Amino acid sequence: MRTDDLIAQLAAETSIVPPHAVERKVAVNLAIGGVAAFALLVAFLGLRPDMGAAVMTVPFWMKFGFTGIIGALGVAAACQLARPGVSLRPGLWITAAAAFAAIAGMAIFEILAAAPADRMALWVGSSWKICPVWILVISAPVLLAVTLPMRRFAPTRPVLTGMVLGMAAGGVGATIYGLYCQETSAAFLATWYVLGMAMVGAIGAVIGPRVLRW
Repeated sequence: MRTDDLIAQLAAETSIVPPHAVERKVAVNLAIGGVAAFALLVAFLGLRPDMGAAVMTVPFWMKFGFTGIIGALGVAAACQLARPGVSLRPGLWITAAAAFAAIAGMAIFEILAAAPADRMALWVGSSWKICPVWILVISAPVLLAVTLPMRRFAPTRPVLTGMVLGMAAGGVGATIYGLYCQETSAAFLATWYVLGMAMVGAIGAVIGPRVLRW
């Protein structure tokens, strides 16, 4: 078969990709992973007993907003990197840096404003040993769910793509874990929640070259 005939045959077999196909597929799988993560939380930890009162407080929404933003940025970045040759928009990096800077600033202010005897309790709370681990565990089904559809696309930067997939999964997993966790300080969030999400991102970066190559 001549080269021109082969190219013509391959071109004839292509189909039109619907607009926003990447975003829709990632959103569906993210929802599936989120449901699985929520079921995991309920099965092993349950919801915080003071949920009704908690949702009326600023710390609850601070935690929910921060982890939700990280998850959303990870999803947006992953959808961009699913397309070959596409670089991440600077706005994503700037927004992520601003979110981390904001929570770090709140944590520093909180620690400095507290009495010296209370600072350690604000930082470590009562669950610092288990918080990052549970975020990692709860994020696992989300990471699996959002990684699978990416194999159908054409990411050309598998390490970075894996990292932002982990960022998306870690943000969602941390948000779901927050429905159980009763820690309220910004210092705790800026340290142990960020550590848990960073662990998920690191795992994504490690597995990215193995599962996303094509």
